[in-house]
Amino acid sequence: MLKLFLLLCALFVGQSLFAQQGVHQQSTTYEWPSDPQVKQKLDKWQDQKFGMIIHWGLYAVAGSIESWELCSEDWIERDSTIAYEDFKKSYWGLSKKFNPVKFNPEQWAQAGKDAGMKYLVFTTKHHDGFCMFNTKETDFNIAQGPFKDNPRADVAKYVFDAFRKQGFMIGAYFSKPDWHSQYYWWSKYATPDRNNNYDIKKHPWRWNQYKQYTYNQISELMHNYGSVDILWLDGGWVRPLETVNEEVRSWGAAIPAWSQDIDMPKIAAMARTAQPGLLMVDRTVHGPYENYQTPEQKIPDHQLDHPWESCMTLGNAWGFVPGDTYKSTSKVVHSLIEIVAKGGSLLLGLGPKPDGTMPAEAVSRLEDIGKWTSLNGKAIYNTRITPEFQNGNTWFTQSKDGKTKYSLVTISESGSFSDLVNWKGNSPAKGSKMTLLQTGKTVRWSQKGDLTEVVLPKGLEKSGAKCPALAFSYIAER
Repeated sequence: MLKLFLLLCALFVGQSLFAQQGVHQQSTTYEWPSDPQVKQKLDKWQDQKFGMIIHWGLYAVAGSIESWELCSEDWIERDSTIAYEDFKKSYWGLSKKFNPVKFNPEQWAQAGKDAGMKYLVFTTKHHDGFCMFNTKETDFNIAQGPFKDNPRADVAKYVFDAFRKQGFMIGAYFSKPDWHSQYYWWSKYATPDRNNNYDIKKHPWRWNQYKQYTYNQISELMHNYGSVDILWLDGGWVRPLETVNEEVRSWGAAIPAWSQDIDMPKIAAMARTAQPGLLMVDRTVHGPYENYQTPEQKIPDHQLDHPWESCMTLGNAWGFVPGDTYKSTSKVVHSLIEIVAKGGSLLLGLGPKPDGTMPAEAVSRLEDIGKWTSLNGKAIYNTRITPEFQNGNTWFTQSKDGKTKYSLVTISESGSFSDLVNWKGNSPAKGSKMTLLQTGKTVRWSQKGDLTEVVLPKGLEKSGAKCPALAFSYIAER
């Protein structure tokens, strides 16, 4: 019993820290899928390397942190002069004001394509419960408010269509918790944190209603919106008890409020019947429904040998916030290179404005990123990891067949480079031609021990701000 008590204490302390930080605790194990269609799609996804995640909802109208101001946790900041219940009513009321008359998903898709992005994850519903698709389960959705008479009122449909036309793989973000639903946040009780606010064991009917509600909405997305490649499920605190700890589950006494089973096997079976090979991304919940892992706002400090992506914002927020500051082109390119060399993909987050257009500065930044990816993409897309993946400011990838190596030399944004660059490891084979990808022309190189030295051609832009990285391809020494 003492061991069990200490275990429970550790779990609750961990959850408390998790809540205070406002981030998702990452799973530490990975389970490879066994379904051949899922494995095939996962391999295709690993070829893409660079994606766009779009957060768009009521929080764009408020210009605030996405959904989270609704949550009563210590790390959340809101206007202290407004009572919490009054704030919630005011936030829900934004649904009467959300009228994106300039809704332009074609602009978003073109900006993503220009940047070199290959897959999309669109927020169909965030934690606030407001749906960006025309669900029959609730009238709390974009197609039932001021935008309902617009021919594009079923927003998700037109977002997915626009990105499909640009060749993107399609992902649907869906929040497992729904703070607007009376089956999740029951108005009978206060809402102290992100979890459901009633005892599931005492009110099994209500939780079963929530499970059916969630199943029905995901079914709508899987059956009514064309081909979907990824179901990206957020809200990892909604999880079955056995994924927390088998020992706590076997105890069978007080189940922590944050252990919330929505029957993922049933959801997955339905979703994959509708969308064969669908990638399930049940974020932070290790097991058969987390087909790739999703560290948030960070890059792992080491190489990983299983599928993963870093989801990171272009600005400081996931959704639209007026006056947001965007990361530089160099910062994004350098992050992309490091992530790919470590075996992952970069999912870059943007938020359209409440009128339905993408901020001009974000579009401009994506265009600049695309100037680099359009010339150097061979070193990024369709690549895989190589055991020696870094030497100083040089990162390495290789083609899927292992015949071609790529060296990517990152340049400090505030610095410049000379006519000679070098790296250790991943040496070219004797007599191999080496190509500078941005020019498509061969360059002279020499080997001095384990040091490869490359002479750059004349006339290159030597500013790190203008040339974030140099990429070279060659046949590697076996």
